[in-house]
Amino acid sequence: MGILIRLIISAVSLGIATVVIDGIRLGGSTAEKAGTLLAVAVIFGIVNAILRPIIKTIGCWAYILTLGLVAIVVNGALFMLSGFIAEQLDLPFEVENFWPSAVLGALLVAVVSWVLNLLVPDKKD
Repeated sequence: MGILIRLIISAVSLGIATVVIDGIRLGGSTAEKAGTLLAVAVIFGIVNAILRPIIKTIGCWAYILTLGLVAIVVNGALFMLSGFIAEQLDLPFEVENFWPSAVLGALLVAVVSWVLNLLVPDKKD
C-alpha cells in the first residue's frame, strides 16, 4: 500500500509540474492525463532507482567538488530522460528542453514530493 501512495504522490507532483512549468506538456483527456501521470511516475521512479546510484558512484568527485550542486543537473537529466522514454512509449508527456524545463521540473517534483511525503505518515511496525 505504501508504494502505491508514493506512486500517487509522484504523479501529483508531476501533474503540478506540468501546470507550473511551461516547457513540460501533458496531453489527452482528464482520464488519459491521470493514466499518463501514473505511467510517467513509474518511469521516473525506475530511472531514478537504476541510474541515480550509478551516477553518484561514478561522479562522486563532482558531488564533492560542487558541494552537491551537481545533483540539480543530474536530477534534470534524469527528468529529461524520463520524458524521452515516455515519448518513446507514445505517452503524451513532453519535456521540451533541459534548461529551464527539465531542471526546474525536477526541482519542483522533488520539493512537492517531499512536502506531500511529510503529510503522509509512514507505517511503523
